[in-house]
Amino acid sequence: MRKLKATIVRDIRRRAWAKALLIETAVAVFAVIFVSCASHDPATKRSATPHDDSPIGRAFASGTSDVQVDGEGTVIRVLPDDVDGSRHQRFTVQLASGQTLLITHNIDVAPRIGGLKVGDSVRFNGEYVWNEKGGVIHWTHHDPQGRHVAGWVIHNGKRYQ
Repeated sequence: MRKLKATIVRDIRRRAWAKALLIETAVAVFAVIFVSCASHDPATKRSATPHDDSPIGRAFASGTSDVQVDGEGTVIRVLPDDVDGSRHQRFTVQLASGQTLLITHNIDVAPRIGGLKVGDSVRFNGEYVWNEKGGVIHWTHHDPQGRHVAGWVIHNGKRYQ
């Protein structure tokens, strides 16, 4: 009888040890999976907008350029005009996703956006070009030769094209 009790106790201890080992292994596996899936990229990297399924968000995430897009954002910076070659009015907008874009609006082809200031809301349509800072939107005007899709910027209800 004592042998039977000793055998049962030994069997119970082995099973308890096996369960503890199984639980420790499972915790270690989940910890490795969790750590390996976590993103270590800062918010300005391509993974900054993982849930932004808009054409701009997808183009940024994939590093794609030359995509006709439209969007809306808030002006966060008004920059000096670029006067090298064709003159461009330049400003930075922040989208609802947090992504920022530089908009370069050709003022040799389209009218200047009057009264543009930080905090203003703008809608735009143009060609997206990828860069690590969020991207550039250009072709926000009509094409005098009629070979490119016409873009535009809307500010305070007025369309600049």
